Amino acid sequence: MEIWHNPSCSKSTCARTTLDEARVPYRLRAYLEQPPSAAELTEVLRRLEARAWDICRTGEPAAVARGMVDWPRDDVTEPRWIEAMVAHPELIQRPILLLDDGSAVLGRTPGALDEALRRAGAEPER
Repeated sequence: MEIWHNPSCSKSTCARTTLDEARVPYRLRAYLEQPPSAAELTEVLRRLEARAWDICRTGEPAAVARGMVDWPRDDVTEPRWIEAMVAHPELIQRPILLLDDGSAVLGRTPGALDEALRRAGAEPER
């Protein structure tokens, strides 16, 4: 699996610890240093079964400066959301776990991490 990781994020660190304890192998992608393309982010949204605004951190300064909290949430404006997150990857929620089965999980909660472990064929230690 691949983790879109921000080392300064406690949720990302928790996800790594959970995977390490379960001995699940993973690759790290420092997505702030290696931002996704619009096509990559669109694919991740498909895998998450989410829309761009579902994984956008609208409280971040880059989002506040653009007034993103007030942007429309529809098919017409979704590319605008994606382009903003590509230009400012700090707007992307983390960690995102891209599983080898083609699915993805936003690993922000213990339940989401347990689901990722289940899909990866590992059992949670909790």
